[in-house]
Amino acid sequence: MHPIILLRRGEGRFWGTMKGLAKGILRFHLPVVQLTRPFFKFLYGAHVAARIGIIITLKFLWYEPLFRSQCESVGVALQTERLHFITGHGRIVIGKYVHLSGKSSIEFANRWKGSPEFVIGNHTFIGHNCIFTIGDSVRIGNHCLLAGGVNISDNDGHPIDALARRTQPAPPDAIRPVVIGDDVWIGGRATILKGVTIGDRAIVGAGSVVTKSVPPDVVVAGNPARVIKSLAVGHT
Repeated sequence: MHPIILLRRGEGRFWGTMKGLAKGILRFHLPVVQLTRPFFKFLYGAHVAARIGIIITLKFLWYEPLFRSQCESVGVALQTERLHFITGHGRIVIGKYVHLSGKSSIEFANRWKGSPEFVIGNHTFIGHNCIFTIGDSVRIGNHCLLAGGVNISDNDGHPIDALARRTQPAPPDAIRPVVIGDDVWIGGRATILKGVTIGDRAIVGAGSVVTKSVPPDVVVAGNPARVIKSLAVGHT
């Protein structure tokens, strides 16, 4: 009475068969048994060696020379693994034995100052995917450790007033330098806002938002960040 039903049933069986075939293909794998294991282990080693070789070659012949060309001065033994993203124009000064892990962004905002500055001290480590937005100055001390995803900005970027944002940049008082002392440890995805000075040996917890200056030898955490522990001897 209704031949279309038979067609639909036939179509359903066809797609069911195709689905089963696709699952079978996805489940299939080359067998790794005692006989084939040494061969695949060799291929794995060759793959890793080739990948490391490509990374090292790009580092020496491409990433590092291009990055150095954008810096005013670079100390000895710079380690950089990727080509960092730089926008705008400014002074980049890098100390000795600095390690720039992965890829970070350095964004100079030239609307307030002709040549903003970004300074990294000696023996400092910068993690992957950090963002530095600089309208005046961001200075990082010696022996600092910045985990991945840290965001440091010395300016608001845009006016607070909604109407002014349409046509005007942030006013001059919306930009204040950021200074990070020596031996500072900043946890992953922390945000450091304009005008902040972080004292020597301070620790900023992961994910914190630092809106005001941090004294030396303390641990701060939270949003906004507050002192949760003193690192001075005999105080907690």
